[in-house]
Amino acid sequence: MTHTALVAALDIGGTKIAGALVDGDGRIRVRAQHPTPARKDGDTVMDAVRQVLAELAASPLWRRADAVGIGSAGPVDASTGTVSPVNVPGWRDYPLVDGVREATGGLPVELIGDGVAITAAEHWQGAARGHDNALCMVVSTGVGGGLVLGGRLHPGPTGNAGHIGHISVDLDGDACPCGSRGCVERIASGPNIARRALDAGWLPGPDGDVSAAAVAAAARSGDPVALASFERAAQALAAGIAATATLVEIDIAVVGGGVGNAGDILFTPLRKALAHYATLSFVRRLKVVPARMGTDAGLVGAAAAALSRRAAAGV
Repeated sequence: MTHTALVAALDIGGTKIAGALVDGDGRIRVRAQHPTPARKDGDTVMDAVRQVLAELAASPLWRRADAVGIGSAGPVDASTGTVSPVNVPGWRDYPLVDGVREATGGLPVELIGDGVAITAAEHWQGAARGHDNALCMVVSTGVGGGLVLGGRLHPGPTGNAGHIGHISVDLDGDACPCGSRGCVERIASGPNIARRALDAGWLPGPDGDVSAAAVAAAARSGDPVALASFERAAQALAAGIAATATLVEIDIAVVGGGVGNAGDILFTPLRKALAHYATLSFVRRLKVVPARMGTDAGLVGAAAAALSRRAAAGV
């Protein structure tokens, strides 16, 4: 990345639409953010995107921005410039790229899924830096991810490559909203960790918190049901990571998101389970590490994608 480069970045999810101007060293120079009106119609959601862009454009630095990177909740389709986020019902095959291009006066726009954006950030500035072949995962309300292969981000034709959450790891498992069964997400996401603990008899504390974070806290205190729910999630993640490593020969898996923040409650059983799944000689040295980029990963990764597009175009 060049020191003079500056791009706009958007991180679009079901809760918030964040925007930033990001320089060629990955530093966020200007920020803007609006809540996502996720239950409104598609054009109303697009209006919130325009508001974020307008706030960025009010900065004197805006005139230096010559591209826009978008990391959006998915599915996305980079080949058509459309998005259909599960948690934004008003956007179905919505022409997001055309809308952003129009709102920015014709700037080139690069669209990728949010998991791919976080992968780009971790490879550029975070835990996957220096690794040519990596899987980066977000384990939170859902389970997403992205791939770096041969030293380059590999978003795939539509921007969804590496979406490990919908690899099936339990052929007779629960039905997943995606239409398949036994998906990693159906077992390892935060809501499903909590659901499984509650179904097995775990009782929340006096505050009534039934989140995965509360289950993690109970697990740290030695609650056997809470520990078992995290161990099951870790097993599903390990199976998905091992399958990915066997297919494309990654040497590191980076795990972030709210569930990833559980620390050793997740990583200890995850590494133990991985040893049982990653058994072939070329995947035995696979490392699993926590993500480093935190809440800015989506913005930094979207910027990285836009900067990489610029570089590929020789701009």
